[in-house]
Amino acid sequence: MKKVAFFSEILIEDFDGASRTMFQIINRIDHTAFSYLFIYGKGPDNFHLHQSYQVPTFRIPINDDYSFAVPQLSRWKLEEALDNFEPDVIHIATPSLLGFFALKYARRKNIPIISIYHTHFISYIAYYLRNLSSLIKPAEYWMRKAMVRFYNSCQKIYVPAHNIMDELKEIGIDSERLTLWQRGIDLSLFNPEKADTHYIREITKNDKPNILFASRLVWEKNVQTLIDIYNQLKKSKIEYNLIIAGDGSAKQEAQELMPTAFFLGKLDHEELSKLYASSDVFVFTSTSETYGNVVIEAMASGLPCVIANGGGSASLVDHGRTGYKCVPNNALEYVYFIHKILSDANIREDFREAGLAYVRKLDWAKLAETYFDDIEELAASPINSLAWASN
Repeated sequence: MKKVAFFSEILIEDFDGASRTMFQIINRIDHTAFSYLFIYGKGPDNFHLHQSYQVPTFRIPINDDYSFAVPQLSRWKLEEALDNFEPDVIHIATPSLLGFFALKYARRKNIPIISIYHTHFISYIAYYLRNLSSLIKPAEYWMRKAMVRFYNSCQKIYVPAHNIMDELKEIGIDSERLTLWQRGIDLSLFNPEKADTHYIREITKNDKPNILFASRLVWEKNVQTLIDIYNQLKKSKIEYNLIIAGDGSAKQEAQELMPTAFFLGKLDHEELSKLYASSDVFVFTSTSETYGNVVIEAMASGLPCVIANGGGSASLVDHGRTGYKCVPNNALEYVYFIHKILSDANIREDFREAGLAYVRKLDWAKLAETYFDDIEELAASPINSLAWASN
């Protein structure tokens, strides 16, 4: 039986896209072939059939939605738990304090590391430091150095999109460590059959076209451009409903700035699947995604997409064939393409069919099989201590 120590700041299944990806793996663990020790900050009290260790956390002042784990506060007990477990492979979710703790432990014990690139960290800095602009460039430089140091110590890194892979190579991460590993989609959950006109009319109380935005409502998701789109739609006199699904630290201010939009808060997957399939256009302004699960969910639901041409999401849409991509902060361009889709039934149908054809290729079962095969391979290839010397 192969043993894996799995480190993550947050292990709550529906917390965000990264968590949903991790649980697609966790929920497919073959308990007869693999034993896991989960080390995390926020999460459940325990994991069925697997060991777990919860690390003390501190809330992040600049983002109320997140906290970070501080392994140094329980270092000796945590190291004792790891020593007793004797992992063959270490899986690290992010290069956080917890992630670097895991990396140092792996190096001391010559244990191979696998990581999934979940978060496009550099793109967040401009949002977090938007009121301290002089610090943005130094912070980006520091982040690049930290990322290179961390990821060049991993034996395998799963990357969800070609353009993100190119960016990682550009900052200095060794290409031989990078593997394209796209995200999957549950087509039994997200599909056009979930359309329910009665459901969406109960929300809007009218029959206007419905423009949907679904995401955590945090400023690093480029919520400001969504507000600009709202204002441009008002000026254009286009009849529409703007529906916003999601919660987060930017929600209250966004509600104040978009008073006629319908804010639904965080929805479970069943309700969200109905919302996708019942809407007319999906708009997504974020450029900070490593992948963009919501874009795939919208496409799987037969919903035409108008998204930012930036971040990992940009690789998911073929401009003019499965949707439209816009200059990230150009609200007028979004409105132009939204109007084009709403006013042309042939475009809507073409995008729907092409989008459905694309998502049918994405299968979580195959992706999980690849992951577990790689765990087996890494576990069978112990790391020579000299292999760390160049990192």
